[in-house]
Amino acid sequence: MVKSMTGYGKAEALLEGGRITVEIRTLNGKNSDVNIKTSLFPRDKDLYVRQKIAKALQRGTIDVFATWEPSAGESARTINVEAVKEYYTRILDLRNSLQGFSMANISTTDRINNEILAAILRFPDVVDTSKKEVVSEGNWPVVEDAIDRALAAVEEFRIKEGEALRKDVVSRVGNILAFEDEVESLAPERLAAVRERLSKNLEELSQKYDEARFEQEMVYYLEKLDINEENVRLRQHCKYFIDTLDGDPAPGRKLGFIIQEMGREINTTGSKANDTAIQKLVVRMKDELEKVREQSMNIL
Repeated sequence: MVKSMTGYGKAEALLEGGRITVEIRTLNGKNSDVNIKTSLFPRDKDLYVRQKIAKALQRGTIDVFATWEPSAGESARTINVEAVKEYYTRILDLRNSLQGFSMANISTTDRINNEILAAILRFPDVVDTSKKEVVSEGNWPVVEDAIDRALAAVEEFRIKEGEALRKDVVSRVGNILAFEDEVESLAPERLAAVRERLSKNLEELSQKYDEARFEQEMVYYLEKLDINEENVRLRQHCKYFIDTLDGDPAPGRKLGFIIQEMGREINTTGSKANDTAIQKLVVRMKDELEKVREQSMNIL
């Protein structure tokens, strides 16, 4: 089964006092690079979480996020009500003691009171911003379950993306083989044309020559232009590519090496071609192979 290295998963868990949301995002990468971008998890669980995620996802650049959303009651408890009352009373006393103060200057008493409260809530000692332990040893199993569900969602995403990747690269390898069929159909005519051209050029010299020696040299020259071995090896590499794609649970790295071998045979065919039509087909094969290379970089 082909899997993509691109994935996304999200899961939530209800804890006492609020809700924690775990998100995992993965992109392609040569190795497993796990980045835990949250301080909510206990420090002693950091290595465990990294190993758990690396084992499940195997390879890629993996970012783990966790956000905390306290419940309404919990949020209310973070406000120092006594401090708010004290500040509010003192501000009203100050306002009433100001000389020339007149309620006529205030359009709405409720509005000014709301503004006073809003200002008080911005005071540093009114809202408790001290960091509290959200995830503890007691509720860790619930959080770990959310991590597991987020991983399962990532896996499902990767499988779905992998199906699309497989369809694309198999189609492009098929295109390469189709172009190879055309190359093979042109190869005999190309060698015959080269032989005819060389014979004609020799006749135009109007000089005597050893026909046996000429045939030997001709065979040697045509052997250097022969691309049959390259054609056979390219077909073998294409078959090996598909077999590896379908038979290996994580074929990404191996596919990269096979693509290198495919490119080598295509390049050699181009250098030996000595034929415009075959050169055009080689260019099209290179284009398809480059697209296969780009897609395979995202295959697990």
